[in-house]
Amino acid sequence: MKTSIDDLQFFQAVAASETLTAAARRLGCSLPAISKRLSALEKRLDVRLVQRGTRRLALTSEGTLYASGIDAILDRLRELEDVVTDGSGDLRGSLVVQATLGLGRAHVAPLLAEFAAPHPALQVVLNTSALPLRPHRREFDVAVHVGAPPDSSLRMRRLAENRRVPCAAPSYLERHGVPKRVEELAEHDCIVLRENEGDFALWRFGDAGDPVQVRVRGSLASNDGDVVTGWALEGRGVIMRSEWQVRPYLERGDLVRVLPEVPTPAADIYALLASDGHVPRRVTALTDHLAARLPGRLGLSR
Repeated sequence: MKTSIDDLQFFQAVAASETLTAAARRLGCSLPAISKRLSALEKRLDVRLVQRGTRRLALTSEGTLYASGIDAILDRLRELEDVVTDGSGDLRGSLVVQATLGLGRAHVAPLLAEFAAPHPALQVVLNTSALPLRPHRREFDVAVHVGAPPDSSLRMRRLAENRRVPCAAPSYLERHGVPKRVEELAEHDCIVLRENEGDFALWRFGDAGDPVQVRVRGSLASNDGDVVTGWALEGRGVIMRSEWQVRPYLERGDLVRVLPEVPTPAADIYALLASDGHVPRRVTALTDHLAARLPGRLGLSR
């Protein structure tokens, strides 16, 4: 029985995916090819690694054990490669970065291209998603995350300060009036962004010592931040969005901040890394690059 590094990387990708279809996209092959290779691996190991017949990909107990062992082996291999190549100054290997759709497309993607340009031996993959972060699945080397991380065991580095701010188009405020108190937002048409797994319609204000919250309502909601912002620009309601995303519209007057005297909780932007194992030099170099360049692109403080 021979197991290659390619086999280990194959199953690591499968184990980190929601479905076999997602694994096929990640690996750049067809679904039948993924299924055939997985079946061949299971036959060779004489053990079932993935449960069939479920809507989402689910590992068996043996599959979970195998995936965990693979993570440790590949982490050790990456550490060894870093030690061997440290004197060359070149970055090599793969980097998988995860980010939200809006931030990923507008800012993380250009910075990754900029970072990769002088390192031809480095392969950088950006995965953007509106789905909640799932750190336990080892889907990324670096995740660029807005707000408090969902898993306190992750290593994190703040890349930029950020807050979520309520705002609306002047046309909406002319028709419906400007709210004077947080509680008045409950009477307004608020456009809800349905992201992550929180209580989407519960908007928070104040600081840790004096929190205030209000449950909002409205006729429009989306999991796409750009859609929500577009509706607000059309005068369809009040939104609560990250400062980095609405700053250009506020500066031009296309949107107006609501309740500007009321503080809003921090939603800083972090680079998240796995807390266990060796941190490859390429990961450290990328986080340094993001920390140096992202705040300037967003017009935010570090």
